[in-house]
Amino acid sequence: MPVQPAASVSTPLVQLIRRHIADAGGWIGFDRFMDLALYAPGLGYYARDARQFGWLPGSGSDFVTAPEMSPWFARALARQLAQWLDEAGADTVWEFGAGSGALAAQLLDALGERVRRYAIVDLSGALRARQHERLRRFGARVEWLDRLPERFHGVLLGNEVLDAMPVQLLRWDGAHWCERGVADDGRGFTWADRPTPLRPPRQSGFVAGTVTEIHPRARAFVATLAERLERGAALFVDYGFPEAEYYHPQRIGGTLMCHRAHRADTDALADVGDKDITAHVDFTGIALAAQDAGAEVLGYTSQGRFLINCGLPALLADADARERAHAHRLIAEHEMGELFKALAFGRGVGDAPLGFAAGDRTHTL
Repeated sequence: MPVQPAASVSTPLVQLIRRHIADAGGWIGFDRFMDLALYAPGLGYYARDARQFGWLPGSGSDFVTAPEMSPWFARALARQLAQWLDEAGADTVWEFGAGSGALAAQLLDALGERVRRYAIVDLSGALRARQHERLRRFGARVEWLDRLPERFHGVLLGNEVLDAMPVQLLRWDGAHWCERGVADDGRGFTWADRPTPLRPPRQSGFVAGTVTEIHPRARAFVATLAERLERGAALFVDYGFPEAEYYHPQRIGGTLMCHRAHRADTDALADVGDKDITAHVDFTGIALAAQDAGAEVLGYTSQGRFLINCGLPALLADADARERAHAHRLIAEHEMGELFKALAFGRGVGDAPLGFAAGDRTHTL
């Protein structure tokens, strides 16, 4: 079914995407559509001047992330980062997709002089401006990069960044795989499928009508980081599953999800530019990308177990009741504790990371 574009700030974006579809002969892959919807300069969801991150819809926000929810996320995380910085003999942290800058500020406060350089790589000019304002008090210790460095020595960090990378959609019709893309019928955007040689990592057991995602951009990004990491560790925290769960035959609708005003929906073609579009992370694919690039997988576990290993309960000893309640959402299984996972890879650091000391699930990847 076509979707009528909303009369909103996204209207110029709708026109831009329509031109891209026309120039491509009437069809673009969903990864290109998602790229434009999120990152088109000045128009995409993350590229315009709007507040995405916050506690409640009344703030004008669409969703909350762990550092926005509780500063204790960063304070626990800092213990793992400190271990890796010491083992690597480094004083630099690189953060990818720093959002509002909340995590950067909290980590810099927690790590103190151990971090002399905090480098941020973010595609959004609007978010960069917000980060500049929030991190002004740290002066020259914080810098923004327009491209990835050729070499890394230190700690790399991505919190909820992989889920925002464009994905390709595949549909199984019972006999053939097709790539699901986007067309324009003059009234709105509509789904359109084309035959493709692309395949998901697992190809058996799918029910006719299944739609799922593959993640070539996220895997290429992680492979590049792993190749350029000379000494140190990379940590990614995000929602997702290992391959066996991600491509389970019962997951017939895939994981594509949109977020607006703290409500979720699955219609990525509606209200383009006015809401977030995400897909869960295939952590097996991410681990293999890092390993194939020569890095060592250091651990994989749930966010809850990772934070507990990093000493979150002890850190909360002097917190008040409200702070504890907010921090509990970080580790509770029915909140962020189980859906979100932590995966790390590295070179030249110890093989006993604090965050994976108990409950490591690397064997499930």
